[in-house]
Amino acid sequence: MKKLLSALALLTATTLVAAGCGSSAPSATSGGGDAADIKAIKDRGVLKVGVKVDVPKFGFKDPQTGKVDGMEIDLAKSIAKKILGDENKVEVQAVTAKTRGPLLDNGEIDLVIATFTITEERKQSYNFSDPYFIDGVALMVKKDSGIKSLKDLDGKKIGVAQSATSKKALVEEADKLGVKPSYLEFGTYPEIKTALDSGRVDCFSVDAAILYGYLDDSTEILPDRYSPQKYGIASKKSNTDLAKLVNDTVGEMQKSGELDKLIQKWGLK
Repeated sequence: MKKLLSALALLTATTLVAAGCGSSAPSATSGGGDAADIKAIKDRGVLKVGVKVDVPKFGFKDPQTGKVDGMEIDLAKSIAKKILGDENKVEVQAVTAKTRGPLLDNGEIDLVIATFTITEERKQSYNFSDPYFIDGVALMVKKDSGIKSLKDLDGKKIGVAQSATSKKALVEEADKLGVKPSYLEFGTYPEIKTALDSGRVDCFSVDAAILYGYLDDSTEILPDRYSPQKYGIASKKSNTDLAKLVNDTVGEMQKSGELDKLIQKWGLK
């Protein structure tokens, strides 16, 4: 995965073409002052970012301290430092796969850094940075279930997150195999894990790195991976200068090796 990220960095670090948010607007870091979208953040004095709080290693809220930590929180701090000169000038807000888009649309947050997979459809609505992490959809099952592959889930129930890309990836793969599982959608990942533990669903499916945060002695993650999931930082479609600044920051972190260090720091695979 690190080799793939490095290759992506060489190809796309200085352009927004791959992420579908190229712009002819002047750079926010060029002469002539800040663009309006960046100036608004500076005037406010804080960068508002939507993050996950239920995904260990990416964005997770410690129930004891209330502190939110993870790779994506560190990314938010890097961007806050780029814009405001201080990584602590970031305000994080909990989002889910269902709420992150609307919160960005209504201006409650400036950016979404929340395991947000880049798709052609989503690029019609939002600016996306180049990928900062690449994963694949995976399957978690109970060890004693006897389920060894997607084919074994014919007629069984798979739990997925609302508005996530997991269901689409699985439907396409299941159709190829000629199997017909059913799907139950949940608002949060802990809800899906609870459903798996209680037997309400036979499988918990989302990106592999997210599943590893919910792995325990009674469960296993099957080896197959489906539909590469490229995570990007999303911004409002009209905020093209902010999008460019964010993408440049991701590119710089890729080139410097800082992004790889974050992946290692959080034990992401």
